[in-house]
Amino acid sequence: MTSSSPRASSSPRAIDELRAIDELRAFDELWEQIAPIGRESKGYLRYALSPPELALRDWFRSQAALRGLEVTDDGNGNLFAWWGPAWADGAVLTGSHFDSVPHGGGYDGPLGIVSAFLAVDELRARGVTPARTIGVAAFVEEEGGRFGVPCLGSRLLTGAVDPDRAAGLRDAGGTTFGEALGARPAGARLDLVRRLSAVVELHIEQGRALVGMHAAVGVASAIWPHGRWRLDFTGTGDHAGTTLMADRHDPMLTYAYTVLAANKEARLAGAHATMARVLVEPNATNAIPALVRGWLDARAADTPTLDRLVEAIMKRATERAGRDGTSVAVEAESVSPEVAFDTALASRLAGILGGAPILPTGAGHDAGVLSAHVPTAMLFVRNPTGVSHSPAEHAPHEDCVAGVTALADVLAGL
Repeated sequence: MTSSSPRASSSPRAIDELRAIDELRAFDELWEQIAPIGRESKGYLRYALSPPELALRDWFRSQAALRGLEVTDDGNGNLFAWWGPAWADGAVLTGSHFDSVPHGGGYDGPLGIVSAFLAVDELRARGVTPARTIGVAAFVEEEGGRFGVPCLGSRLLTGAVDPDRAAGLRDAGGTTFGEALGARPAGARLDLVRRLSAVVELHIEQGRALVGMHAAVGVASAIWPHGRWRLDFTGTGDHAGTTLMADRHDPMLTYAYTVLAANKEARLAGAHATMARVLVEPNATNAIPALVRGWLDARAADTPTLDRLVEAIMKRATERAGRDGTSVAVEAESVSPEVAFDTALASRLAGILGGAPILPTGAGHDAGVLSAHVPTAMLFVRNPTGVSHSPAEHAPHEDCVAGVTALADVLAGL
């Protein structure tokens, strides 16, 4: 009598369990390669084109080389790894971004890139030979954490941002995007984008809707309209110890009132408003400020609601400035319209995944920018706490593996 290996003699259930262990091990191994990069005591600092993000871009190239994938750069800082001819007609694109918000989490963005490489591995393990080219993307400056414009790479690629404007964007240290990139951005390449048949971005869910739906993976239906507005509150700088309270023209008071007003107006509108970034001049303990610069992040379920929200906040800020003897100037830095992902594609993905739930999101993504030019969809991986843009951001790795499987199923189906 001859003996057989444990795998050969195992039951179908045991084989499935062994396969699940192998898949989890593969995810853990790839994830641990990037997890330490850019990690600080207060979270991740992976600003676009900074040393940590450049290290991740090198990792991207090495992973592509290990798989025999050709890597191209569109001249805007976006990287693409191709299983098949680059930018071939009908290609399917997946991937995400590496950069983080200041002291952010490790999953927002990189999960989509790690999952894309592992989905390629999964398809090859299944013996799939794709009829269409599959591309893995790493978009630059998705968060806008360094140069201030979110989804900058995808906006450049699609022509939504002028390359000269992008080249001149400066970070906190005065370095321009063009300097960090090492060249003037190439700008729009819609001739390439329109060759794609579909874009599918996998992302950790930024919220906890999937927890209540008892689903590890969901499909996006829409992205709320959202934007960033810079508000400059100007007053009279003076001495904190000698200026009578009645004689002050303090822009910090106007700013503080506006923060509270934004919170109230957003709650009344069923929308979101956040003012979490502020710069003060001269920023001294014993000086009344001359300038307070704050940023408003506003989001709503539809464009009319967003417009009314921003208008109400600006009205209250202006009225308060009149009472404080200060002034306020407003500049829209970026405004993204409502994105309704391709309905047919979303339904098709949900069907491929056996009826996965379809849900909207309030967070912006490169997929939303690309959706104006190519059928686009997103997959979300369950986030048990709903926390994002924080070092507490986390997805159980078993769910991450389910995301890899779902992405592989979707790519195979497309």
